[in-house]
Amino acid sequence: MNAAEEYLLLGLRLGKHVDGLVDAYYGPQDLQDAVDDEPVIHASELAADGARLRDSLDDGWLRDQVAACTVYARVLAGEQLSYSDEVEGCYGVRPARASEDVYAAVHSELDELLPGDGSLYERRQAWRERHLVAGEKAVPITHDLLPVLRARTNALLELPAGEEVALEPVSNEPWWAFNYYRGELASRVALNVDVPTTGLDLVHLVAHEIYPGHHTEHAVKEQSLLREQGKVEEAIQLVPTPQAVLSEGIAETGIDLVLDDAGKEELYAILRGHGLELADPELAERISKALEPLRTVGLDAALMIHEEGASEAEAQAFVERWSLVPPDQAKHSVSFVTDPTWRAYVITYSAGRDLCRAYVGGDPARFRTLLTEHVRIGELLSA
Repeated sequence: MNAAEEYLLLGLRLGKHVDGLVDAYYGPQDLQDAVDDEPVIHASELAADGARLRDSLDDGWLRDQVAACTVYARVLAGEQLSYSDEVEGCYGVRPARASEDVYAAVHSELDELLPGDGSLYERRQAWRERHLVAGEKAVPITHDLLPVLRARTNALLELPAGEEVALEPVSNEPWWAFNYYRGELASRVALNVDVPTTGLDLVHLVAHEIYPGHHTEHAVKEQSLLREQGKVEEAIQLVPTPQAVLSEGIAETGIDLVLDDAGKEELYAILRGHGLELADPELAERISKALEPLRTVGLDAALMIHEEGASEAEAQAFVERWSLVPPDQAKHSVSFVTDPTWRAYVITYSAGRDLCRAYVGGDPARFRTLLTEHVRIGELLSA
């Protein structure tokens, strides 16, 4: 058995401890069957197996992945790591609190941009409610947006023949949308129709989850790395690894590479065709862009709880204040960063976005590299 197959076994065995840890698997069926048939292996033994495999590998992408799995196995085994050490060990990026001056500056900019009367929170919520999509319309609108973003993505990078996406409305889920990559170049994207969503949210969803985001990355890499180059290590997607930082960064970065003004107008026409208000798309884009720095508020909340000893109520109040969201949404954010599976994952969104943007620097060729190669966190950090 080669090192890549040992890595797949390590990931699958870890996945038996935590539901959802293996985000996708489309590797050799005999490895999956073997793990399914064996008893659960104690996390401490998996940590030792991971350390031995890590130390046998040359410096590179696979070693980074195995090292992250080893750290996560140590956490599962009960080893007391600090939150920052856990995050850095899994994702290769050390978390740090953002300055509240950054958030204050965002609020100041939003105060200038958001129309109407009342507090900044009230105007933020009124603006959002004005543009909400009825739940039953969300999937049909998303379906109609797909061809535009697919065509724009295909112009940037030829998509593999036979790739396909199925959309599915769901309810009573803790998340907004989720890409279930199934292998064989296919994704199932579930959209939670209970979550209040705007037209621009749906544009972002298609870009993030499908074209040129998660589905595009997985399909392209399955074709080029797994099928053509035989890199079987690509056949598993694991949550607590540097791979996730790249995936979230690609998903957050791609829309700026594939959409020019003409492309945006095509999408806005589709939204208007479904009866959505979009009287001032330029202002809507400016507001959306202004809100981006607030993505680190969730990570700050995690650091408050796990490193500074803050209560969940204190963290929720912090999220409400700076993210300008209602209590139920802030409570959901806190539940995410206290969930044992996802608490460290929160760094992937903001760090992935910032690192991938810096690496790409607006260059389509650099973005194609992210979609087709195993780029390491160190390469992103050096940018």
